[in-house]
Amino acid sequence: MRSGAITLLVAAMLPLPAAAQQDAPALPKGVVAACLADTPRGDLDPDCIGAAANECQQEPGGSTTLGISECLMAEHAEWDAILNEQYKQMRDRHADDRAAADGLRAAQRAWIAWRDAECAFRYDSYGGGSMRTVASAGCQMGLTARRALELRAMHE
Repeated sequence: MRSGAITLLVAAMLPLPAAAQQDAPALPKGVVAACLADTPRGDLDPDCIGAAANECQQEPGGSTTLGISECLMAEHAEWDAILNEQYKQMRDRHADDRAAADGLRAAQRAWIAWRDAECAFRYDSYGGGSMRTVASAGCQMGLTARRALELRAMHE
């Protein structure tokens, strides 16, 4: 399953009435980009991962289970875009080395499968409780952020 597929799966499990969609909490602009910029290469677990989602949760509607999940998924989307850019840069770097490029692609596909299985496990571990969506969204966001930082560190 691709990262977007998990996000859609989580989103599909959260049917929203039209009024709730209009009141969705907003992710603050620039927080994830600042986290990336301020994190030294090689630091794969900075305290700023999750900061945007935490700020988002202070917005009206952000402290509900649905709001928390939406905030986590919004931050995940930003980290996923960064991850995709870092992956593209690594592919470009190895454009003349087919074995390395193929190895990177295989590693990334395996990582995606592992991340999706790990986050599905976290979702399933909550049984039927509403916190399972928060656990899955948080897992997706955190693991994606760390992988984006890991790919960036490989540029050294």
